[in-house]
Amino acid sequence: MNESSVSSTPLLAQVPPRLRSPDRQQVLCATPIDGLLDSDHQARTVWDFCQGLDLAPLTDPIRSRHGRPGRAAPDPRLGVALWLYATLEGVGSARALATLCTHHNAYRWLCGGVSVNYHTPADFRTDHPQFLDQLLTHSVAVLREQDLVDLNRVAIDGVRVRASAGAASFRRRASLEACLTEATVQVARLRKEREDDPAASTRRQAAARQRAARERVERVQRALDRLPELEAKKAVAERAEARCSTTDARATVMKMADGGFRPAYNVAFGAACGSLAIVAVDVTTRGSGQGQMTPMLDQIHRRHGVFPREVLVGGGFVQLVDLEQAGAASRGCTVYAPVPQPKDATRDRYQPPATDIAVVGAWRVRMGTAAGREVYRDRASTIECVNAQARNRGLLRLLVRGVEKVKSVALWFAVAHNVACGMRLQAGAA
Repeated sequence: MNESSVSSTPLLAQVPPRLRSPDRQQVLCATPIDGLLDSDHQARTVWDFCQGLDLAPLTDPIRSRHGRPGRAAPDPRLGVALWLYATLEGVGSARALATLCTHHNAYRWLCGGVSVNYHTPADFRTDHPQFLDQLLTHSVAVLREQDLVDLNRVAIDGVRVRASAGAASFRRRASLEACLTEATVQVARLRKEREDDPAASTRRQAAARQRAARERVERVQRALDRLPELEAKKAVAERAEARCSTTDARATVMKMADGGFRPAYNVAFGAACGSLAIVAVDVTTRGSGQGQMTPMLDQIHRRHGVFPREVLVGGGFVQLVDLEQAGAASRGCTVYAPVPQPKDATRDRYQPPATDIAVVGAWRVRMGTAAGREVYRDRASTIECVNAQARNRGLLRLLVRGVEKVKSVALWFAVAHNVACGMRLQAGAA
C-alpha cells in the first residue's frame, strides 16, 4: 500500500460509503416489492435482526464513497441477510442462492431490486471470519440480555462433515512429489509458451491455464507440508503409507456415522441447555473430540465472560487431563460424561482407584448416582438436537476447502440457528 492510500484511510471513514441497498418501494409487475411477503414472514425477521447489527467492520474498507468516483458496492447488510436466510432454508450453494434471488419471492424481497451474481455471495460467505466470530457472540449476548439464555449448563459435541475432497485425491509421499514435479514443469512450460508466442491463444485463456497450473502446484505443496503431521500419527513401519489430499490438504479421513471412512472435518458446537442457543464453535481435523473440551470452555469464557457451571460431553471427549483442567479453581466447571468401562470387568467403574486425583474421582462417583445420570440426560435433548437441526439445514457436505473457510461456514450455521432460537424463545416468552 502506498503512502497516499494510507493517509486517505481515516478521511474515507468520515464519508459515508456508496452502497447498493435494497429498495422495497420499487414496483415489479404492478406490485411493490414490499408486498411480496406476509408481514410475519421469516425473511422479515432475519432482516430486522440484520438492521440492528453494527456493520462498520464491513463498510469501513469500502472505497466507493459519496462525492467520489466509483461504482456503488453491494450493501454488506444484504449479504448477511441473504446467507442467514439461505442457511435457515438449507441453501448452501452460492449459485443456487443467486438463482433464488431472481425467482424466489423471499430472496427477491431481501434483495429489494439489487442484482446478485454468484461470485459476490460466494466470496462474502468466507471473506469475513472475524466479523462472523463477533456476530456469534452478539447473537448470544442479545438473548442473554433478554433473559432467554443462561450459561449455567452447556452441552458440547462434534459432528463430522464430509469435506470437499474425493478419496482418490489422497496420495502417498512418492506420488505427491511426482505430482509436484509435473505441475512445476507445466507452469514453466505455459509461462514460456505465453512469452514466446502470445498469439498461440487468447491472453485470457493462457492466463487461466497458467493460473490453474500454479494453483495445482500450491495444492500439492500444501499436501506435502502436512504429510509429516499425518506420518507422525502412524507407527514407524507404516509411515510410508500416510496419505494426504491434493484437493484439500486439511481434510482428514474419519469414520462417519454410517460406519464408512471419508474425508471430513470435525465441527464442534457448544449449546446452552434449555434454550439450545449455540454459544461456541470450533473446527478440527481430528476425528475424536479428545482434547477439545478445554479449548471450548475457554472460548465460552472469551466470548461471554463466564465459565459454565456444568458441562455435558460425550464419551469421545473424556480425557483425564481435560477433566482436571475443567474442574480447576480457575474454571470451576462440573463435568458430566460417561465413565468408560475398565479393562478389569470385576472393578466397579464408578469407584475411584487410588491413583485418581480428587476431580477425576469425584466425576466417577457423580456419574454413578441417579442425580448425575439425570443431569446427563440433558445432553441428548440439547446438543443432539442442535446437530440434527444443522444436518437438516444442509450441514452434510462442505462446498469450501480449508479449516478457516469451513469454520466460516460453521459460524453461519451457528448464527442462523441462534436467530431461529431467538424467534422461538421470544414467542414463548410473549
